[in-house]
Amino acid sequence: MIDPRFVFLGAALSMVGTLSYALLTVRGEVKPNRLSWFLWAAASLTGFGAQLDDGVGWPAVLTFSMGAGPAVVFLASFANRSSYWRLTFADLLCGTASVLALVIWLALDDPQTAVVFAVLGDLAAAIPTFRKAWSAPGTENPLVFGLVAVNGIITLLTITVWDPAVWAFPVYATALGICLFLIIVVRQRAVRTDTVRPDRSNAPK
Repeated sequence: MIDPRFVFLGAALSMVGTLSYALLTVRGEVKPNRLSWFLWAAASLTGFGAQLDDGVGWPAVLTFSMGAGPAVVFLASFANRSSYWRLTFADLLCGTASVLALVIWLALDDPQTAVVFAVLGDLAAAIPTFRKAWSAPGTENPLVFGLVAVNGIITLLTITVWDPAVWAFPVYATALGICLFLIIVVRQRAVRTDTVRPDRSNAPK
């Protein structure tokens, strides 16, 4: 295990990623799904409150950064019309599932269960971005998600008490960051390959 205060390094790296993403959003170079980023902020900040209630300690810094960063990106998305992503019916269903998860844990008054439901709500909120990263990878930037994964890994290395309220968000952040990073990188390369591939349909036989 490493010094618990390393969580601040992980959070700082994650915030650098989200602030750079917010800048790209303002410039219109990426198009975040507002539904995902709003609900990521809501779920993570709610989970952060539950962790404070449970006395989680340093690992809660990761959860706070996972809420504060998306809140900045969400607000930045209104600075440029090109940052808007059209919501589909499926996106709205995912958003509804995320909100319901948050409502359920708020009614339970149980910090341990609250954190688990906050993670589930956060995951539901991520589904629209997973879909967009696959279908339109050019509208995303992998750096922010790679740094989220680094934040999760650093936080996991600081944990000494393995209660769900402590490890649920770091494990989730690591998995989420790695998956979205890989999807965006792989799909962007695939799109570039398809773009530069010569059209041989009219080539002489």
